[in-house]
Amino acid sequence: MSEVLSLHKHRIMPIIAPSILAADFSNLIKDIEMVNQSEAEWFHLDVMDGVFVPNISYGMPVIKAIDDHTDKVMDVHLMIVQPERYIKDFKEVGADVLTVHYEACTHLHRTIQAIKDEGMKAGVALNPHTPVHLLEDIIHDLDLLLIMSVNPGFGGQKFIQNTYEKITQAKNLIERKNASTLIEIDGGVGLGNAAQLSQLGADVLVAGSSVFQSNDPMGTISELLRS
Repeated sequence: MSEVLSLHKHRIMPIIAPSILAADFSNLIKDIEMVNQSEAEWFHLDVMDGVFVPNISYGMPVIKAIDDHTDKVMDVHLMIVQPERYIKDFKEVGADVLTVHYEACTHLHRTIQAIKDEGMKAGVALNPHTPVHLLEDIIHDLDLLLIMSVNPGFGGQKFIQNTYEKITQAKNLIERKNASTLIEIDGGVGLGNAAQLSQLGADVLVAGSSVFQSNDPMGTISELLRS
């Protein structure tokens, strides 16, 4: 997985990561196969506990089932309290990238190292109100910086415009620290803003409703990739 991430840091087109939270859970295998056949390279998997965020999504059995049906990168985003308790469990069900929230981790550096010790890539997510500069001392340790462009917990929300400024701040921090951290954007991503997000420096675009509610999901993924 290390080669995949490092190569993508210098690519022209972004990584597209369809968010399974927006998929059809009454026929999940259909949407899994669609993503498998598409140009998307990652599956984005949102885990919510009803505590850190008000919603409850899905957990390890669903992630394991998806992993059993794909060879693509499993990008797991934990919106849960005390995520350090479950690091080994998510590795066992197939997580390749494990992202925790800055706001949920008292000992963030220790948690990041524990993720890496399990052989996964480590990411940190920032809520819309959390400034980028708080990662100044840890950016070198991060494989991924996930910027929430909506308030976490529910799909289908409107994109928060201040995200553009946060991408610029994140890119400047990464370059100033000579880090290789990828920038991922999650929430309200679609054909109307994908090009600007990529131009500003986003490496990974998480797309939920814009893909799974499209009349042509595979075509939308291709358009997002080339927008």
